[in-house]
Amino acid sequence: MYDVYIFDLDGTLLDTLDDLAAAVNFSLRSVGAPERTREEVKAFVGNGMVKLMNRALPDGMKEDAEIFERAFASFKDYYMAHCTDYTRVYSGVMPLLERLNAAGKLCAIVSNKGDFAVKELSRRYFGDLIAIAVGENEEAGIRKKPAPDSVFSVLKNLKAEAKRAVYIGDSEVDIETAKNADLPCISVTWGFKSREFLIEHGATVLVDTPEEIGQRQ
Repeated sequence: MYDVYIFDLDGTLLDTLDDLAAAVNFSLRSVGAPERTREEVKAFVGNGMVKLMNRALPDGMKEDAEIFERAFASFKDYYMAHCTDYTRVYSGVMPLLERLNAAGKLCAIVSNKGDFAVKELSRRYFGDLIAIAVGENEEAGIRKKPAPDSVFSVLKNLKAEAKRAVYIGDSEVDIETAKNADLPCISVTWGFKSREFLIEHGATVLVDTPEEIGQRQ
C-alpha cells in the first residue's frame, strides 16, 4: 500500500460546486454579466480561479482588464465568506481518511483553488486527517497543476518518497499532474467529470467509491 495519498479537493474530497456556482454568479451580477448555470460552472472548474472567472465572463467582457479584475475580486471576497454554505464531504471520504491515518499513512491535498480557500476548507472539514493542504500559489513561483510543482512541494514538506505516493483526482488535470510528477494516478468517478471523459483523457485506474482507494496497492 502507498505511504502518501495526495488528493485533489474539488470533486474528489468535497462537492464544492454549489458554492462555486453561487460565487461565480454573484461576481457576474456585480459587473452586469449574465449568470451561468450549475452545469456550465461545473465544466469551467479545474484550472484555478482565474481561469474559472475567465471562462465564466462573456466574450467582450473578459478582455476588459478593469471588468475582469472587479469580477475576480468580487468572486474571491464572496467565496471566502461563503465557501462552506453548501459544500459537503462526499460519502465515504471521512471513513477513508480515518482508516488511512489509523494505518499510519500521510494524506495531503493539492488543488488549483486559491490557497486561502484550500487551507480553510481542509481545516474545517478534515482537521488533522490532512497533514498538509496547498492551493494555487503562483506568486511564490509554484506553478499550478498540471505542473508538478505543488506535488513536489508537498512531498518535500512531508519528507516523503515519491515512489511510495499516489495522486487521486477527478479530472484530466489530475491525470496530467500525476503523469508530470511521475506518480501513479487514481481517478474517481463521483466528481465533476464522467467515467467516459476520464478514460478518453488517459485514466487507467478508476474507482467508484472512496472505499476502493484504500484497497489499491
